[in-house]
Amino acid sequence: MPQLVLVNPQIPPNTGNIARTCAATRTQLHLVGPLGFEITDRYLKRAGLDYWPYVSLKIHPSIDAFIEFRLQQPGRSVGYSVRGACSQFKFQFHADDWLLFGSETNGLPDQILEHCAATVYIPMSEPGVRSLNLSVSAAIGLFEARRQLSME
Repeated sequence: MPQLVLVNPQIPPNTGNIARTCAATRTQLHLVGPLGFEITDRYLKRAGLDYWPYVSLKIHPSIDAFIEFRLQQPGRSVGYSVRGACSQFKFQFHADDWLLFGSETNGLPDQILEHCAATVYIPMSEPGVRSLNLSVSAAIGLFEARRQLSME
């Protein structure tokens, strides 16, 4: 099953919404610090509603700590970026992929992109729109991977 990774998320409601999506799909969620909020933030908790007990959550204090952990795990790191090399709809996902998303303001840092086996983007029709909301992007990415893998 794919895993979802948020690197340096800044906005608590986005992370809460993503946690809720992860709870509904039984997807492991990794948060990589530094975070732009406290994990006890009321907006984070509110966005996740009462689903936090259903979230399989792992917090990594830093990018270095995450990379060290990640290198010991199976699967590919797939980085989502507006500068990705391939549309996510043309990319073939694997069951053990790790879907990595960067912060709302900066995207994935180069230090993470260097460790990605592939980078993908979510196609958008309007060139004037730079990016989608992080929680929307994470849901689109996760559900495309699940669709390809015939996961209900």
